[in-house]
Amino acid sequence: MAITLTDTAAQRVVGFLDNRGSGIGIRLSVQTTGCSGLGYNIEFVDNVNDDDTVFDNNGVKVVIDAKSLVYLDGTEVDFVKEGLNEGFEFNNPNAKAECGCGESFTV
Repeated sequence: MAITLTDTAAQRVVGFLDNRGSGIGIRLSVQTTGCSGLGYNIEFVDNVNDDDTVFDNNGVKVVIDAKSLVYLDGTEVDFVKEGLNEGFEFNNPNAKAECGCGESFTV
């Protein structure tokens, strides 16, 4: 089982954490949302829970709860800039389809 961050994504997370002034990394999770059923959620992490799995990528801790790990195993997180738009992009091998706007996915 693994979750990876590209160098670009890791650098962006480190910058966010530096600006925030605290935190040990990011938490990735899935939530029920959108027209395809599941959506990605990213938030800062200050503490690790007992049921969390922690991956260390390029100096960044990526924390995932047990429920979300099933849907996110093997995912690569990248940070992409396209014109005026920028954001995290999820390359999830478990996703079978995405909605038209790309905000949610199904497995």
